[in-house]
Amino acid sequence: MNFRIVIRKMSNNATVKLINNAEKAEKRLAELKNKLEEVKKFKVEEKIRQLTQENESLLSQVEKAKAELIRLEIQNGKKQYPLPGKTVAASIPIDNAEPAPKKEKKEKDAKKIKDKPVQKVTIVEPIVDVRKLDLRIGKIVDINKHPDADSLYVEKIDCGEDNPRTVVSGLVNHVPIEEMKERIVMVLCNLKPVKMRGVTSEAMVMCASSPEKVEVLIPPNGATPGDLVSCEGYPREPEAQLNPKKKIFETCAPDLKTNDEGVACYKGTPLIVPGKGTITAPTLKGVHVK
Repeated sequence: MNFRIVIRKMSNNATVKLINNAEKAEKRLAELKNKLEEVKKFKVEEKIRQLTQENESLLSQVEKAKAELIRLEIQNGKKQYPLPGKTVAASIPIDNAEPAPKKEKKEKDAKKIKDKPVQKVTIVEPIVDVRKLDLRIGKIVDINKHPDADSLYVEKIDCGEDNPRTVVSGLVNHVPIEEMKERIVMVLCNLKPVKMRGVTSEAMVMCASSPEKVEVLIPPNGATPGDLVSCEGYPREPEAQLNPKKKIFETCAPDLKTNDEGVACYKGTPLIVPGKGTITAPTLKGVHVK
């Protein structure tokens, strides 16, 4: 009987010990989980710090490259046109740019760059408006129908230069040839020369145009070949030759119209020959000029 009681007590003690060990194991496991979460959190924060530092370094290099590009453009005579509210701070001075920091000194050198004085640089966007168009007065000194196109005229136009320009115009169905002879016209002179059915056209006769009718624009009395056409508020800065890829004329075209009085305008401002008067259409009002 006593032997059985001893065995039962030993069994109870073993059970209690197992329960205690299990509780300790669970507690230890919980501690390990907590430590693992802390390690993960630390690693994430460390990676964020590392990426932040790399981003700051890359940003400073990008800003330096922007500033250097603008400096080179100015040095090579490219005009810079400031726009209100569009400025960007270069992370380092343009003239004092330093080589990229060595890998082992990244953090120290990044701090040095960040602490340097900031130089503001204006980001300049090119102006695209009527000032880029070389509009002049010309006189048609010779005109014939295109040998290979029934709807085209081939004209020789005196624009005040050494030699007249060859111009191909699709006006056969709109203006009789007799009305074109010896006519004073407004000409767009800085288009890129283009072949039209085998004949190279070096300019464009400007007209008022509607779906039903096309009229050659009329320069003011006294206008002579070579007179420049201007528009108040848009000082002339014509490109030597319009780059078709930049679509400068296509950008201006929607704002080139005749007003309610038949005067050719850009954004409502008349096109004029200074000291002589405005460019007008014979009858068309509120239509595009092209």
